[in-house]
Amino acid sequence: MRVVNTAAPMLACAAVLLAACSNTPPPPVVSSSASPVSTSTTKTPSQVVVGVDDVLGGYNPHNLADASQVTSALSQLLLPSVFRPKDDGSFELDKNLMKSAEVVSQQPFTVAYTIRPDASWSDSAPIAAEDFAYLREAMRDQPGVIGAAGYRLISDIQSREGGKRVEVTFAKPYPGWQTLFNNLLPAHLLKDAPNGWQGALATTFPAVAGPYSIKGLDTARGEVTLERNERYWEKPSALDRIVLRAADQDGTLAALRSGNDQFAMTRTDGTGLKRLGELGSAVQLHTVARPTVAQILLRPVSSTLSDPKVREGVTALIDRGKLITEATDGGPSDKLRADAQVRVPSAPGFQPTIPAPGPPSAADPAKGEELLKSAGYTKEAGTWRKNGKNLSLVVASPAKQEPYATIAKELTAQLVAAGIEVNAIAPQPRELFSTLLAMPVLNGIQQTTPEGAGNVGIDIAVIGQVKGGADVASALASTFGCRPDQLTDKTKAVVPGNPLGFCDPALQPSIDAALTGATPAADALSALEPELWRRNVAIPLFQLADTLAIGSGISGVTAGPPMVGPFGSAVNWTRGPK
Repeated sequence: MRVVNTAAPMLACAAVLLAACSNTPPPPVVSSSASPVSTSTTKTPSQVVVGVDDVLGGYNPHNLADASQVTSALSQLLLPSVFRPKDDGSFELDKNLMKSAEVVSQQPFTVAYTIRPDASWSDSAPIAAEDFAYLREAMRDQPGVIGAAGYRLISDIQSREGGKRVEVTFAKPYPGWQTLFNNLLPAHLLKDAPNGWQGALATTFPAVAGPYSIKGLDTARGEVTLERNERYWEKPSALDRIVLRAADQDGTLAALRSGNDQFAMTRTDGTGLKRLGELGSAVQLHTVARPTVAQILLRPVSSTLSDPKVREGVTALIDRGKLITEATDGGPSDKLRADAQVRVPSAPGFQPTIPAPGPPSAADPAKGEELLKSAGYTKEAGTWRKNGKNLSLVVASPAKQEPYATIAKELTAQLVAAGIEVNAIAPQPRELFSTLLAMPVLNGIQQTTPEGAGNVGIDIAVIGQVKGGADVASALASTFGCRPDQLTDKTKAVVPGNPLGFCDPALQPSIDAALTGATPAADALSALEPELWRRNVAIPLFQLADTLAIGSGISGVTAGPPMVGPFGSAVNWTRGPK
């Protein structure tokens, strides 16, 4: 077994120096009385330290490769959004950025956005229509993005009133339009930048438009320092500074106990939860589910797994329950088992759809062997072979990202024990999503391009898929839908519309109908969920969740809206008594 690990990029940051001011005696003056001597003092900045798991680099909130608790936190503190989720899961217009956003035409479906005149990036460039157009083009064209389906429906964007009015026209009606244009990016700095979209926000933010700005970002120390954005046009933050500081469970526990961390948002296992609970009433604990589901993708664009019998056979050999147990280790995700293909467990209306008993709910080795034999494989000396070659699968997971590394390790052990040869790789996350899982597909099979010569075709991917936080029809279409041009010319190699590489002409009309509102999403899912399980292309495991531990040294922190977390209310945080 071969595992590839590459060090994450490092960025040195300057330390913050706080110097006290003192007055020297004034020069002598001719006067009948002595001049008074004044003493000035430097105010100590109000600061909050937040414990997090890690600071690894990669902060683009629209990239699956960068999806993490730190990326989510930074995007809420630094980037503007048209709509933001409320505590009940619905969306409300963010009036810090917008004056209005409304549907102005049904034929064609058109939405008009009016941006506040004073809304600008930290380099004084106005937030304008070009930021909308840049994000739309990237989400439409780039691989490995989160929630592409709605952007692919956009047919035109027009700039009006000096860029402060944006008119967006859609090819079809789109009920989920309020989920678009969150976390806008500074197009004027990124559109012509080296490495383009793939380099965007890899190490830092070139400009921001939120209540905070980046003071320092040090991946080597695992620390991000944010300071009040003095150029922000709306309510200033009560705090001067927020520090995100990475630590393991022991370090976080010690920092909370001593008061060095005012709160923490971290992955925890069963032992960590118990120890946090032992801190008593001084620390409030909440489970904060993420919109991400850890899952196994059996990619139908793989030359080996393109055979439905082989996919079904491999699925039957996988002990899903053990994978979940190993990866969650008694933590909060253990209670968030993803027993449906599209809806996440923490979402309202969630109902399990997984077939039971039997695979993929539970392993069935006898069925797996029967299916592999029917696909032409024979077991020789404990290894499955066909036409003189071993049944060999490439299993990929993003480097240094948990829980995927743990899942991939256990999955590899299970497949090897079942007689399947495994080549386990762990490429850098951006390489995995933008290149290896985005190889062009021709006649249903992934192709190695000259630019990608030497790249290994991935059979099974162990990754996170972002399914929550948007409307369920958009999640369905982004996860399982085809690109618009995939079905028009099958003789042309096309980058797949999702990391799975899935594009089923028989299911696409139902997916499109849900996305455009022609069919209610609930009705579409009732019909599609059984079909997706029968395809044996995705085995969802569990929804990721963090433990929010709030100490007594801060006030104003809450768990936040569902699958969003606490950072959206940071302008109102204040230091309280320790």
